[in-house]
Amino acid sequence: MGVGGLDMLVPTPAKQPALSHVALPFRLPLRSSPSHKSILALPRSPQLCRAQTLAHEVLSSSDCFSPHARVDVLSEALPFIQRFQNKTVVVKYGGAAMKDESLKDSVIKDLVLLSCVGLRPVFVHGGGPEINQWLTKLGIQPKFEGGLRVTDGATMEIVEMVLVGKVNKSLVSLINKAGGVGVGLCGKDGRMITARPTGGGSLGFVGEVAAMDTSILHSIIKSGAIPVIASVAADREGQAYNINADTAAGEIAASLGAEKLILLTDVPGIMLDMKDPSSLVKEIDIKGMRNLIADGKVSGGMIPKVECCVRSLAQGVRTASIVDGRLPHSLLLEILTDEGAGTMIVG
Repeated sequence: MGVGGLDMLVPTPAKQPALSHVALPFRLPLRSSPSHKSILALPRSPQLCRAQTLAHEVLSSSDCFSPHARVDVLSEALPFIQRFQNKTVVVKYGGAAMKDESLKDSVIKDLVLLSCVGLRPVFVHGGGPEINQWLTKLGIQPKFEGGLRVTDGATMEIVEMVLVGKVNKSLVSLINKAGGVGVGLCGKDGRMITARPTGGGSLGFVGEVAAMDTSILHSIIKSGAIPVIASVAADREGQAYNINADTAAGEIAASLGAEKLILLTDVPGIMLDMKDPSSLVKEIDIKGMRNLIADGKVSGGMIPKVECCVRSLAQGVRTASIVDGRLPHSLLLEILTDEGAGTMIVG
């Protein structure tokens, strides 16, 4: 969906040039932002616009439409499904979608649905809130520096038990229950992620990615199963490290040559004004995003997420999206409509 050479967000001209002579069977239109619109957005057919509108309303309130309306939505989603057919999509799961049971159910069912229609999803997760709960139960006070958990030996043991033994297997069970086939893994399995200490070890056993080997994932993905990956890895000596889940997802997406990386968050996306929902930036390229960071429009905890997306794009991932995981069926909105559910960053 990205356009090569697009260096910044450009206002849309009053009229679009005729593109009927261009053979683009499944090219989807670029998204637009309130004050920043893409110059090369393709004209949308009335049918596609109707599919987008119906999809949003049906997914958020399925009881309001007749069976015929729902069938229309499925039928008119065909170009989007074809666009991602047999393509790998890496989803980082966290935030409100992990804590709210109804949102969790929505995400799991969306993931299985996408797998059923021919996409190849890979599910990467952390589990910060649950880790904190267990640390509190055991009388260990969580500590953070610069947004990263300070992880001593005792904390690392809890992190690994919770993420790999509890959260991961719970998600696998939910996927299986929804009709999919989940396969639980962590970065240690098949030496998928080789870790090294972050900041020279000042944060304890908080790690960063030193090397990737996603060979173990290829046969799982090819079989139609959904890999569910906890963000725990080990160094070359076997010492366990806690890896930021956004970072792990981005590196996995790059190593797999994924079509898309999606980070589920607790915000609508990149906003020019946090107090104005209409200022959401629907689509932006790397240079435009760097300009927003330089201008202070992107700050705080959003910067690591943006940097994760930019790194994955630089390594070959086609698009990366920061998606509002608080929206029911946000995954379907992001993939099966051109409206999306957050901000899409293109290379």
